[in-house]
Amino acid sequence: MQTIFVTGGTGFLGRHLVPTLCQAGFYLKILTRTPELNSWLKQYPNLEIISGNIESGIGLEAVAGCDYVVHGAGLFSMWRGAGDFETTNIIGTKKLIESATKYKVKRFIYVSTIAVIGNPQANQIIDESHPPRPEDPYQSSKLHAEQIVKQFHEQHGIDTVILRAGAFYGPLGEYAFNRLFFTDPMRGLIVQPDGGNYSTFPVYIGDVAQGILKALSAGCSGETYNICGKSLKHREVYDIVCEEANLKYPRLYLPHSIGISGARILTILSAITRQEPFYPLGLKSYVFNNWLVSSEKAIRELDFQPTDFRTGAKRTIEWYRNGKPQTLPEHTC
Repeated sequence: MQTIFVTGGTGFLGRHLVPTLCQAGFYLKILTRTPELNSWLKQYPNLEIISGNIESGIGLEAVAGCDYVVHGAGLFSMWRGAGDFETTNIIGTKKLIESATKYKVKRFIYVSTIAVIGNPQANQIIDESHPPRPEDPYQSSKLHAEQIVKQFHEQHGIDTVILRAGAFYGPLGEYAFNRLFFTDPMRGLIVQPDGGNYSTFPVYIGDVAQGILKALSAGCSGETYNICGKSLKHREVYDIVCEEANLKYPRLYLPHSIGISGARILTILSAITRQEPFYPLGLKSYVFNNWLVSSEKAIRELDFQPTDFRTGAKRTIEWYRNGKPQTLPEHTC
């Protein structure tokens, strides 16, 4: 039985990734700073919980004897006040890949984000060759981490694959895309800036887990792959969510200028409240751009098969309507 060292195994992605890898027959070592808060992991027999964190390097000696490392941990927020992006996303990644190199793992998979593009070029397809222009500290930190992974591949010969995921949505998550396109509409708040004509880049969370599974044995070392569903205009996303959830609420149409001004004011106030604003200014890059993402390379080389958004939306709405359980009953080993 092959062993995978996993970071980020207790987060939104991890709660889908752990059962996916477990069902595929792997033995898992899950690094977490809070084992006591993640007792749900104990339902999986072929799994070991490692207490530690990537920032300090505590627990990384457990990489010894592992065949693969899947690095899914990271600090994500659209608010600059969320924490130290550099320590978690950059320094943590460097310490982890140093351990993976030292213990000679077969492949190191880094889960990055398409958001490193920052501000996509107008009306241009975002494939893996699109130049990144990070817009905020989170995006910059993820791009820097990518560069570290590439550096170790080139200078130390470690087999690496970088997966740039789209905007996560699906059961078990309530931040970012889920909040804007599911939580808010289901409580009556539907905001469509500039008529909802900007394009977004959703990926069903289970598809990211499947992409990681496939990248363990497929894809070329040193390569980067977009893992994303079909890009959709905001109004198309709301149309599908409202149809599937039978929502009849009116939509609030805001011009670009009002949306940015409101987010700027809320972000300034957050310096006083020390709480993330309801609409942080960091949303600007994600909301007021056309994210026309192509995953053709992953479809071709990894056999990646994205879930249709309507199908993923149905599953997500069902999770909300079932009371938002923190584990999925079909995820068993």
